[in-house]
Amino acid sequence: MHLLWKLLRRHLSPGQITGFFIANLLGMLIILLSLQFYEDLAPALQGEDGVLPADYIMVSKRVGAFSSTPMVFSQEEQEDLARQPFAKHVGAFTASRYRVKCQVGLNEIRFSSDMFFESVPDRFVDISRKHWQWSEGEAVPIVLPKSYLAVYNFGFAQSHSLPKIGEGLAGMIDVDVELIGQGRRDVLPARLIGFSSRLNTILVPASFIEWSNSVYGTEGPDLPSRLIMQVDNPADERIVTYAKQKGYEIDEDKLQAGKTMYFLKVIIVIVLAVGVLISALSFYVLILSIFLLVQKNQEKLQSLLLIGYSTARVALPYQCLCIGVNLLVLTAALVITYVIRNQYMERLWQMFPTMQEGSLMTMTIAGGAIFILVSGINTVVIYRKMQQLWKHS
Repeated sequence: MHLLWKLLRRHLSPGQITGFFIANLLGMLIILLSLQFYEDLAPALQGEDGVLPADYIMVSKRVGAFSSTPMVFSQEEQEDLARQPFAKHVGAFTASRYRVKCQVGLNEIRFSSDMFFESVPDRFVDISRKHWQWSEGEAVPIVLPKSYLAVYNFGFAQSHSLPKIGEGLAGMIDVDVELIGQGRRDVLPARLIGFSSRLNTILVPASFIEWSNSVYGTEGPDLPSRLIMQVDNPADERIVTYAKQKGYEIDEDKLQAGKTMYFLKVIIVIVLAVGVLISALSFYVLILSIFLLVQKNQEKLQSLLLIGYSTARVALPYQCLCIGVNLLVLTAALVITYVIRNQYMERLWQMFPTMQEGSLMTMTIAGGAIFILVSGINTVVIYRKMQQLWKHS
């Protein structure tokens, strides 16, 4: 092995290795930094909403000053919306057709209020199915609008000298719901699993609405008064144009958030593509450098193969060189990304004081995956090159 390393060092060009190191470091740094920046900024731009992603839009009909007709969507209108090129999926809100009273308690403090329930198809709710499933006899999962929490904290709690409640305490709040209808009055346990900045309704699973309407609900229209639509591109101007033509209302503030997220994703993809291109070119430069070393030492390497050295043993120094350089690149890129992240996080916290710090896991896993992929390809290519030398020796 010492002989092989000595042979490798004779024609090793520090300039070529340094050039590869810098180029690969630049590509790796662009990839990791763009991934981490998206991981940190995305929750702030989409309101840290873990219930409905930013590409979901609520659609309703515009209500006149004195309108007595129900503002519902016919089946034809739902199908027409689903056929639009900007619509990916369209679902309907299903409302409860019975009275609901909710009793909320935290320690010894309890209060109650009339409420209502709505549901959407489960595919539109970005909550683990483990927490969003319901069957008879179980506690009812509930998602509340964040505005309700703000009304309680800065209105009701402040005027009644009650403690304020943070989002993290949602699981500690005792909730019971009283369902009244069809001559029945039952109290069911419930559990508050989160708050949503993109919902202006009290959301429960579709399976619960279906069951409760069949037991407590009065006869009513089956047609929905609101729709939820998933779009490919929230920045598509055809969405607003179509809504105005049909007299529909969409929450344009939420649409702006969706547009921002869409453009952020586009920018990140472009930056990632640049980083991947630079990494691919640096990988190609390293392989060319290794092949040049092999070509310069061709006669000596063939002699080593003829006197009994195995192909794997002759290839090992070159493979170790590549893996070592790749490992240095990964380590340097992770350190530099972490330092730069600390700098921009201070600015982001100034703009979004309530923003939570993103995880470093995505960046670390991506860097490790790139290291394994590139090192694996290097190892295979070098081994095959040595096999070619053996065949021609």
